[in-house]
Amino acid sequence: MSTTEPAWFKSSYSGSEGDNCVEVAVDRAIHVRDSKQREGGQLALSPTAWSEFVVYAIDAQV
Repeated sequence: MSTTEPAWFKSSYSGSEGDNCVEVAVDRAIHVRDSKQREGGQLALSPTAWSEFVVYAIDAQV
C-alpha cells in the first residue's frame, strides 16, 4: 500500500476566478475533490464508475 499523495490536477472546466474548482487525481481509483476545500472530503471512484459518470455528464449537457 502506497503512502504517497496522488498527483492532483484542476479540471479544465474550472473557473479562473477561483470558483467551481474541481481537482482530480488518478491512482488505482479516480479521486475528486473541491480545490477550495482540499482537506475536506473527496470521492474515490472505480475507473468503471468514473467512465459511466463522464458519459452521463456529457449526455446531460445535450
